[in-house]
Amino acid sequence: MDRQKELGEQSIVKLLIKYSIPAIVGMLVSALYNVVDRMFIGNIKGVGALAITGVGLTTPIITIILAFALLISAGATANISIRLGQGKRDEAEKILGSAVSLAVILGVILTVTGVLFGGKLLMAFGGSENTVGYGIAYINIFLLGTVINLVGFALNHIMRADGNPKMAAASMVAGCFLNVVLDALFIFQFNMGIEGAAIATVISQTLTAGIGIVYFTKGNSHLKIKKENLRPTVAFIKPILAIGSAPFMMQIAISLVQVITNNTLRATGEEISIGAMTAIMSIMMLIYMPIFGINQGAQPIIGYNYGAQNYRRSKKALLLSMVGGSIILGIGFMLIQAMPHVLIRLFDGEGSIEAIAVPGLRIYAATMPILAISIIGSNYFYAIGKAGIAMFLSLLRQVLVLIPMILILSRMWGLTGVWLAQPVSDIICTIVIGGFIIKEFSSYKTLSKKTELEFETAK
Repeated sequence: MDRQKELGEQSIVKLLIKYSIPAIVGMLVSALYNVVDRMFIGNIKGVGALAITGVGLTTPIITIILAFALLISAGATANISIRLGQGKRDEAEKILGSAVSLAVILGVILTVTGVLFGGKLLMAFGGSENTVGYGIAYINIFLLGTVINLVGFALNHIMRADGNPKMAAASMVAGCFLNVVLDALFIFQFNMGIEGAAIATVISQTLTAGIGIVYFTKGNSHLKIKKENLRPTVAFIKPILAIGSAPFMMQIAISLVQVITNNTLRATGEEISIGAMTAIMSIMMLIYMPIFGINQGAQPIIGYNYGAQNYRRSKKALLLSMVGGSIILGIGFMLIQAMPHVLIRLFDGEGSIEAIAVPGLRIYAATMPILAISIIGSNYFYAIGKAGIAMFLSLLRQVLVLIPMILILSRMWGLTGVWLAQPVSDIICTIVIGGFIIKEFSSYKTLSKKTELEFETAK
């Protein structure tokens, strides 16, 4: 069956399995780039706790880079899926070319800015004389791979819209496997420390990007990168930015939250509490990544069917995605509550942060089983091209509710209040996002009747 035809006709369950499982693998592998670095860094003898705290200081910068990667990749993927659903392949290829050019331009700007101001930013992000040196050593090398990172991330996402989720997952797995091998080699065999972890990451990202470039130029892809489409065009960059702005703002918001959290942790707890949060977020990231993978797998299914005005299928894809996401998050919740010490020690070779991190992890993960509604639900709106609603819902969870909760609860209960802020925010936002989804679904009855009337009139 033709790749695009199957999106409109094949069973939604089969499509979600086909597209989401490779995407889940890809997202887990993507998370492992950073998580594996933190595992190795946290086990460096004698300095593990300070080193992982230093890496924690770089998290807002890395999140900003991810924001730009999602701006391009999410915006391009959604627009390409919709254009393919409308039968406009030429426009889809022009969006692909514009996305590659935009990734290179933004990558250069981010690299120069980060290298020039990285040290000052790390101090503002909660650094101290004891920890900022480790952060600078890591981020200065990481920044050199920004262009490669953005291009590879964008092409990997677009592979799924092109109808080849297996290739997307395979390229990520290859990069992650190389990263693990190089981390062990550079950090422990060659004694390169935190710099070795950063070099390993950049080399691994280069492999992933290279696979993407070959696929869209010489591989068996539905869309091709063509020289004439690489010139940035406002007509095609604008829709990328319009839809990509929602996940972009979400990541920028996450970066802001990380800065506020780091400074709050430094003010209310010990210096290594930032390292404890880094370990907690690494564990949470591994559990959240399958949900983001479901989002990616469902996106072309939802986008294509919405573009083809088959609202029943787009709705069904969302609901089934939520069911799958809830099962994964429920399993993650049980693992965290049952074995938090084991999970934290993966990032804490000498046990320096365990006493702080274990209770923090249990509290932070308290509302995990309900998060599929808010994470997958907000993603639905950018998948169907409603960027304004998607942006609001993204900001709601990451800024409008969470930041006030961090500031208020930390004053009331100190370090415990910081851990409590996320679950309290999740409860509030899940209720709100659920309401938006119900309202969206109710509008489909009117749209379906209108489509039927237009069809009858055309006859």
